[in-house]
Amino acid sequence: MDGLLRCSYYAFGPNRLHYCGPDANQEIAAYMKEGIMDPGLESLLKAFRTMYPYLLHIARANKIDNPFDEKVVEAYWIGNELLDAVDKKEFYRHLIDDQKINKKLNLKSFGILKNKMRQGAVPHHSFHVLNIWRRTGHLDQEHTLESMDQCRISWGKIVSVDGPFVVVKYQPLVLSGGKLSLGEITSKKITRNLNASLEIDELKVDDEITLHWGVICEKINGKQVAELKKYTNLSLYFANQTI
Repeated sequence: MDGLLRCSYYAFGPNRLHYCGPDANQEIAAYMKEGIMDPGLESLLKAFRTMYPYLLHIARANKIDNPFDEKVVEAYWIGNELLDAVDKKEFYRHLIDDQKINKKLNLKSFGILKNKMRQGAVPHHSFHVLNIWRRTGHLDQEHTLESMDQCRISWGKIVSVDGPFVVVKYQPLVLSGGKLSLGEITSKKITRNLNASLEIDELKVDDEITLHWGVICEKINGKQVAELKKYTNLSLYFANQTI
């Protein structure tokens, strides 16, 4: 699958809710439905002020010219070996120069974040969601438990398909004893978007999928589930140091 199109599947969920990216959810949905990749879609995705700098950072660290290379896109949203090549000092500079996180957090909070980077934090989507409590899209407010669960990329297994409705078994984010963790497996009913890709239209029982803000992004394999779980747990480990 083309990296541009794959990235749009993940970016669409928060964009349709006007949380981040340009006011162009209908245009992005049309690209997804038709499976078209062109400079127009690239321009739309470059307007995501948090996501795109992360993609650039991962690509440069791995000497990849195209920030929408499929492996780069996968590294940010799901996780893969490209994250291992990101230097801790460069990640720190990225958060200051590209994300301007030092201007969005107080001095103490940014110092704590810097310490997490020294310990091995990586530029994975879940790290940003779970460890930078202020949203960095269009909403300048703190995350709640519910919004963090919606914003992180979660994964689950399909247990039933009924027309546009899909029931998924997944582990929600929970707060217990003052710590964040993945909770007991529960069911979640999802309505497939009318502009969903052919792959999403053809989902069947036992398929593993990813979710972002209530939108099914794509079908993934066992290795990708393991990678996403690994990096999510790493991000939870860092988050629990300061909750």
